[in-house]
Amino acid sequence: MAAVGLWFYTAMPPQGPGATSKPIDVAGVKAEQNLPNQNLHNKKVPVRKKSVSRFADDPSVFYEPGEVLVSGADKNIQSAAKVYGFRLIEKSKLQSLNLSLNRFRTPAGFSVKRARRILASRFPASSVDANHHFQIQDQATFRVTARLASDWGPASPTCGRGIRIGIIDTAVDLNHSALRGQKITQQSFHHQGQMMGPSGHGTSIAGMLVGKPTWGGLLPGAQLFAANVYGLRRDGVMVGSAASLAQGIDWLVKNKVHVINLSLAGTNNKIVHNAIQKAANKGIAIVAAAGNWGQGSKRAYPAAFSEVLAVTALSSDRKQLASFASHGDYIDFAAPGSHIWAPVSGGGGRYQSGTSFAAPYISVLAALHTSQGSGKSADKLRKAFLLQTVDMGAKGKDPKFGYGIVNIQPKCI
Repeated sequence: MAAVGLWFYTAMPPQGPGATSKPIDVAGVKAEQNLPNQNLHNKKVPVRKKSVSRFADDPSVFYEPGEVLVSGADKNIQSAAKVYGFRLIEKSKLQSLNLSLNRFRTPAGFSVKRARRILASRFPASSVDANHHFQIQDQATFRVTARLASDWGPASPTCGRGIRIGIIDTAVDLNHSALRGQKITQQSFHHQGQMMGPSGHGTSIAGMLVGKPTWGGLLPGAQLFAANVYGLRRDGVMVGSAASLAQGIDWLVKNKVHVINLSLAGTNNKIVHNAIQKAANKGIAIVAAAGNWGQGSKRAYPAAFSEVLAVTALSSDRKQLASFASHGDYIDFAAPGSHIWAPVSGGGGRYQSGTSFAAPYISVLAALHTSQGSGKSADKLRKAFLLQTVDMGAKGKDPKFGYGIVNIQPKCI
């Protein structure tokens, strides 16, 4: 199998000239497109989708230049790769996942594609891929808190006690008034040689999940384990890579979380998929943002992996799909994800939108479900939630809303 260094981006859409060149994919608060269905002869013509961002057009081409990832049990990986001219940058033993992860520098003159092909051929039993990038799936917009947006009602400070939630995101501002004193453990997995990335998006997601009751936190009494996977390169670009994601997942498995929330999106990466499969096999629920790339976009990963519950975002009135939300047969459920008041790094808050902000609702429900010893696989969770889901859009599962809105009012524990 083959893999390269990927970037993962949090779900946020482009905002103005040049925004698409930045690694945070702001995919979305654009007006709905009025697209023609027929030509003058009453024949259907292909709909040309308006580009949301370069990343949304093809996330597979965004990765760390000159890097390849190899994950496998072959003890000769390092020595054999050296023969071909590859230089080991970093070796990680992901003990909780029982995986070995090697990050190599490609030989001079080798493209990442060529390097992947050579190593995949040499190590057919290992996962080889680029160190792809993944984007945060939030979308900044212009005080409806998370609980108000879902009609869950107020929560006590102990609501969620005993629940362990994991997030893979940016860093979290632990000094924010919404989070100061809450049960949060944080660790960073950004690459050596990089500065830790800013803590904006992660602070908002953490605030939604375990923020104090006055901030509308969904489970203020829960314990949060926050894995930062974003670093700043020397050129100022914020990057969350596949290698960092795998390391973050391993750490969260080690800490025995009930659910992992991934409010980010990128391409189909073998290293990340392998790590997610390992985590799922250990009974951890995994939830991801469906992506902010709009109609006609590529499948967003990790949401599109079968082991993951993919969550899309509703409009602020919860009657329609948010205009920025990705469409696809992989989408499982819809949740509020537009104009939600959430804390931001440095203090204060703002209204934000994106599938990033829809995922935490399903993450909380999944954590409450699995913590009681109920079915923990993605399929079992789908079946359990389906019993209390309100269908939207086309009858049955559809590529916009999935199965619909999960109509569960969680009881605080």
